[in-house]
Amino acid sequence: MVDSAEKDMDNPTFRSDTVLSDVHLHCPSKRHLMVRLNAVGQPVFLSYFKLLWSTEDLASGKHVREINTGREHQCRSGDELCDKDRSNTEKEGELNSEGVEALLDDDGDLEVVRRPRSASDLQAEDLLRDIVCPVILMKGREDAFEDEEQECTCSDVVKIEHTMATPLEDVGKQVWRAAFLLADYILFKRDTFRCCSVLELGGGTGITSIIMGTVAKRVYCTDVGEDLLTMCEQNVALNKHLMEPGGGEIKVKELDWLKDEFCTDPEAPYSWSEEEIADLLDHCSVIMAADVFYDDDLTDALFRTLYRITHNLRNSCTVYLALEKRLNFTLRHMDVTCEAYSHFRNTLNDLENLQDGKMKYTVEPIKLDFCQSLVYERIEQL
Repeated sequence: MVDSAEKDMDNPTFRSDTVLSDVHLHCPSKRHLMVRLNAVGQPVFLSYFKLLWSTEDLASGKHVREINTGREHQCRSGDELCDKDRSNTEKEGELNSEGVEALLDDDGDLEVVRRPRSASDLQAEDLLRDIVCPVILMKGREDAFEDEEQECTCSDVVKIEHTMATPLEDVGKQVWRAAFLLADYILFKRDTFRCCSVLELGGGTGITSIIMGTVAKRVYCTDVGEDLLTMCEQNVALNKHLMEPGGGEIKVKELDWLKDEFCTDPEAPYSWSEEEIADLLDHCSVIMAADVFYDDDLTDALFRTLYRITHNLRNSCTVYLALEKRLNFTLRHMDVTCEAYSHFRNTLNDLENLQDGKMKYTVEPIKLDFCQSLVYERIEQL
């Protein structure tokens, strides 16, 4: 199986419906160990995502200092890039001060300076770009991780099994930036979530639930698909040591937004017991979801599920939604649009304006000026 997969990885092909997450491409030299093929023949990789500080320090109340140190370390490690960004910003400021005409050609058209297609023809070293390609290691090469393991302590690494490219229906098996963004916020606001009972909708690989499990009392990480839920459960087991200091617990469960009830069939894997449903409805005070707004029908189903669950909760609840606005050119509009995000915002407004005499929803944006705890690219579309 591994030999066949290795041949496939040597000659990768992407169909028109293939979706690729770029989280693992942010650090091109990062190593990804292919550990197995899942039930549908997709290669599954094990990746290490390093926290910028130790969770043990956070538990002892040192998180403010460590967060600041982490950001300073990030800037120091990328001094060259930071300097280049500052230089570009200064140049942009000079262009703006000279007026729009500086960006126009003789005919009045916008003049766009493009990077040459072939880097081999470039003479200036500062324009050369590294090939962004993850280092893929096959099963049986676990020893290749030894150096990395020595550099990372158990308390500052999250181990996640995931895929790298899937059809749209399997995107939950990949790791997405909005999950890291929400994880950052959880770590930054640890006291807010301490000892809470939490429900995650569309948990995917489980990375956000795992981070939440370091501070919350209990987390119900939910999604659909036995293969995905098995992967999620494996990731929870791989990171059990992160939850142990705080006594947190993560339960992986099935929750289908297209159905009106919890799955309670005792024969079905990842079904709910009556006690678990009662515990969720009696104690849940936080619901979260990250990067699940990419399909209008699923967005509608998610908000119906949100309404149904919050309607039945004993206590008031705060819902945290994180997403990335993805811009696409559409023939219908003949322009770059973000239709999935627009539909999300419209549905969110409908929820806020809902007047049924039973529930009231208030929507507040969260500023993204909190410190970054995980290594990923925090782009402006998040």
